[in-house]
Amino acid sequence: MTKPLKISEQAAVQMPMKTVASLIMMVAIGTWAYFGLHETLNAHSTKIELMQKDLEHNTEFRIKYPRGELGQSSGEAELFMLVEHMSGLIESMDEELKGMRNNKINIDFLKEQVSKLQVDVEKLIRNGNGDH
Repeated sequence: MTKPLKISEQAAVQMPMKTVASLIMMVAIGTWAYFGLHETLNAHSTKIELMQKDLEHNTEFRIKYPRGELGQSSGEAELFMLVEHMSGLIESMDEELKGMRNNKINIDFLKEQVSKLQVDVEKLIRNGNGDH
């Protein structure tokens, strides 16, 4: 039978200083690595929480904005006013253009009439009405 190992407070252990220093270094490196990993996990967790909040806001905006539930920005209101103003200008230009469509026909007709009048006046002058 083997006797069980008895360790008491008065038991002495002899160990080389090199081994003691190595154990202390290993514990220090292990502690440093643990807290480094823990900090990295905390940073990633924080990033994920922030991204989740942004995703929720984006989803809400994506759904509500096209429906008009979030209102208009000042830039959009200004753009709508500009579009309405430009629409009014285009309508007035269209009316003016419609009025001018017949001008070419009228001008051509009047040119013919003036040419005819010039010919008639020249005939009258040649026929002796202008000899006075």
